Amino acid sequence: MAAPRPTPRARAARLSGVDVRKVDFLLFVNMGFLASLAAIVTTSRAGAAVSTAGNLYEMDAIAAAYIGGAAVSGGIGRVSGAIIGALIMGVLNMGLSIMAVDSAWQQTIKGLVLLLAVAVDIIGKRRTEA
Repeated sequence: MAAPRPTPRARAARLSGVDVRKVDFLLFVNMGFLASLAAIVTTSRAGAAVSTAGNLYEMDAIAAAYIGGAAVSGGIGRVSGAIIGALIMGVLNMGLSIMAVDSAWQQTIKGLVLLLAVAVDIIGKRRTEA
């Protein structure tokens, strides 16, 4: 099996003198460390190791990224936007839990918020292109 072709950004980084393999390795080490830290925090909150403890967190993460300003069609997002998006999703989750909204409805509401964020992004892109 052939090695995957490098992306244009990876090629440009390599031509600029960046050790792309080292950066990729450190990136994956960092992701592994952060995943283990999240597992420790989640396990300590639950009081036991539960296999479904992180179920449906991916939708919250995607919604937080879009709310924070990450573009649907690619582009550059900012850390501050991601933090703001995560705070908005956290407040939404906490508010829905405090109001004792059923989990199915919570997911529906979060999905609608995600659709709204994507729609705002697409409409904003169309207006800037016109």
